Amino acid sequence: MDARFLGIAELVEVPSVAVVVDVMRAYTVAAWAFARGAEKIVLAASPEEALTLKSRHPGWVALKDGPPAPGFDLVNSPGLLRSADLGGRTVVQKTTAGTVGALAVEDASLVLCAGFVVAEATALVLRARECADVTFVVTGEDGQADEDLACAQYIAGRAAGAGTGATEFLRRAGESRAAHELASGVRQGAHPDDVALCLELDRFPFAMVATPEDSLMVLRPYAVPSAAGTNSN
Repeated sequence: MDARFLGIAELVEVPSVAVVVDVMRAYTVAAWAFARGAEKIVLAASPEEALTLKSRHPGWVALKDGPPAPGFDLVNSPGLLRSADLGGRTVVQKTTAGTVGALAVEDASLVLCAGFVVAEATALVLRARECADVTFVVTGEDGQADEDLACAQYIAGRAAGAGTGATEFLRRAGESRAAHELASGVRQGAHPDDVALCLELDRFPFAMVATPEDSLMVLRPYAVPSAAGTNSN
């Protein structure tokens, strides 16, 4: 497998297959939302779009980065989300980097969104579809976020069937600037367990696939029966 690791700004052409990585915290949160029963996640381009979508669909749940804000129901924190009841709900998610990365590659033939919590399932999809050319979008810090790069490199190794171990990649992510900022309270809208939850390897047995639906980019879980994972409680 030919793997490229690019920041959002480095995407000069539409990739065939894209894996958009945001470990801390967009796609850890998305995985938890599905585990808590969400049917789908609409990836919004702006907070204003998220609120507009919610106003058109009063039953939808709006979620954003940072502290609580008027009109938004949830913040982008797995620790705060894990007790939410989202059974059958649609979540509208807007984050600083993760949702931006997915929208940047919306025309790719396959878009997977990932973090460590769905790493093995994501790798299994790439292997099952025999993806020969994969672009990993490292969303954080203009493509320099080591937690995202580490996760992307780990998934690439697993997808290539190299028997890649997770220890060093998880160590890098745990020592990243994002992890430090979350642990030290620099980032608002956080829970003390967020870092640990973001580093929980293969917590869920599904991948997450984003596809255009009615002019929206919609993320849905994709079951991978042979993937590792535990229950969502």
